[in-house]
Amino acid sequence: MATLTLTVNGKPVSAQAEANTLLVEFLRETLGLTGTHVGCDTSQCGACVVHLDGLAVKSCTMLALQAEGTEVTTIEGLAPPGSLHPMQVAFHQNHGLQCGFCTPGMVMASVALVTDNPNPSEPEVRQGLAGNLCRCTGYQNIVKSVIAGARAMER
Repeated sequence: MATLTLTVNGKPVSAQAEANTLLVEFLRETLGLTGTHVGCDTSQCGACVVHLDGLAVKSCTMLALQAEGTEVTTIEGLAPPGSLHPMQVAFHQNHGLQCGFCTPGMVMASVALVTDNPNPSEPEVRQGLAGNLCRCTGYQNIVKSVIAGARAMER
């Protein structure tokens, strides 16, 4: 076991982690942040996307100890308590979710996409979310949600 010290959702965290613990496992099992989902265990679905120092990463592809000293934002920390991020609101208003399993990773990837490209076109959204899978929707409402979320984030 090693001590891992990082910032998660704006709060300093120090906890023990085994050398082989994945970041997604650390977030879910050690910190109880279950909004980050484990979908495929092969880095293909994107359900585990979090922001690491502002960049979208698949937390199932990195060891928790690799996050030493970083700032991690999960879906739980995307907006202040009791409120929603504009992208979350856009997903709700535009029916960009069905079962909701992929939604946290999809929202986190979308926020990162819009941070890098504040006015993405439909093809750019589709390209930007290519690493996130949804088995329920036809993606049309997800794309609409991201474009609406981008407009809302401009304000």
